[in-house]
Order: sequence, then structure tokens, then C-alpha cells
Amino acid sequence: MSHKRLSHRQIAAEERRRLSQVVAMPEIIEPKKLSRQSIAARTVRIELPGGIDITPIPSDVEEALRLSHLRIQAFQDRWDQPQIEQFVASDYELVFRVLRWIVQQRLMTGNRMLEWGCGFGVVAALGSILGLDVTGIEAEKRLLREAETTMKDFGVPVELVWGNFLPAGSESLSQNPDFPSIGHRVPCAYQQIGSDLDDFSLVFGYPWPGEWAFHEAVFTRHGAVGGLLVLFCGPNDVRVWRKVAND
Repeated sequence: MSHKRLSHRQIAAEERRRLSQVVAMPEIIEPKKLSRQSIAARTVRIELPGGIDITPIPSDVEEALRLSHLRIQAFQDRWDQPQIEQFVASDYELVFRVLRWIVQQRLMTGNRMLEWGCGFGVVAALGSILGLDVTGIEAEKRLLREAETTMKDFGVPVELVWGNFLPAGSESLSQNPDFPSIGHRVPCAYQQIGSDLDDFSLVFGYPWPGEWAFHEAVFTRHGAVGGLLVLFCGPNDVRVWRKVAND
């Protein structure tokens, strides 16, 4: 194996070549006709191009994000209501850049996007701006009402659902029963929207530190073969995986 360092341009070209083979896989495997247990799958990390974090953002998107940040700050500064400790805003500008790159590179096998724990729904709105058919799942009704306002501010259609974003039984994939993602006493959202996790081509989430492997395991078990998992893992750290079937 050569240890010569490739340029970002070479890495991106090689990734597009490899992923062009992966994209065709769902047509051959037809995962919806197989039980989830019968699909031996894994996730493959997709490297993002260098400089993606400084690519320009349209001025109208920048302004909408500025107003969203102000609304979120005002919500978190309120003294007359309990704080929702599990709600933390991600780096929406970076997430937009990554989602835009994914759409521009045509890495998705379909057009449906799902946001796990959508909060104010800003990422869901950004996906809709990019032309995706987006659903956001949120367990906190107060946040869901704020997400409805976000969609009005952005002027985009997004399906917002109150419920648990974890597929039934997936809690067993966690090694830690105290993870914040576990234990929401709300209905399973997938029953309400009439879809399973593997009906979505892209899933976005913002896991708490330590939950990354758990979220990846849930997606590997229940997500679509060929589907993408996008996680915001901290400052300047957005990671993308594709689920592929084992040979």
C-alpha cells in the first residue's frame, strides 16, 4: 500500500468513482424485500473535500440562519420556562455546506431526508431549501412548535412529527442505558409517518458525545442499503457514512 498523501481533489475524485458503484447496489439487492436480519451490512466513511467549511453560502440562507440563531438564543435565555437540556444548536452553516455538497455530488440514492431530534428544525429546513423531501422527528412538543415557526420563516415545506426517532427495539444496540437518546416516553414516530428508517436516503443527527457509535449502529441495523448517515459531532466536525452490503 502506498503512503503517498493524495490531494483533496484526488481524494474527491476517487470517492466519487467508488461511490458510483455503491449507488447501484440497492437496485441489485432490493433491501426492502429482505428482512433486516438477512442483510449483512456495514458503514463506510465518506471523506469530505478540503475547504468545504469556507465555501460561500447564499446571502438569503445566511440571513435566515442569523435570525434562527437569534430565536434560539432568546428561547434558551427565557427565565419563565424550564430549560430543555438536551437541545443544543449545531453548526448550521457547516451542515448546510455538507448537505449542499452531498446534493451537488448526487451521492443520495433518493430524495427523502430525515432529521433525528430536529429541535428548532433548522437542519430540516436547510435540507428542504436544497430540494429534499424532509421529515423531522422531535420528542419535545415545545421544540416542535418552534420548528413550525422555523418552516414559516424559511418558507419551506417539512413534515414535522412528534415522537421517538429510534426504531423500536434499537435501544438494545447501546452499551449505555443512560444515553440521552434513550428513554423518551413518546410514541414511535415511524408508525405515525407510515415509513421505516430504510425509506430515507439520508439521515441527519446530532448525537451527544459518546453516542456516535450508537447512532451509527442504529443506522447500520435499520437504515437503507446505499443510504447516508450525516452526524454533527462537534465544532467543525461533520461526518458522513454510507451503508453498504457486505460482499
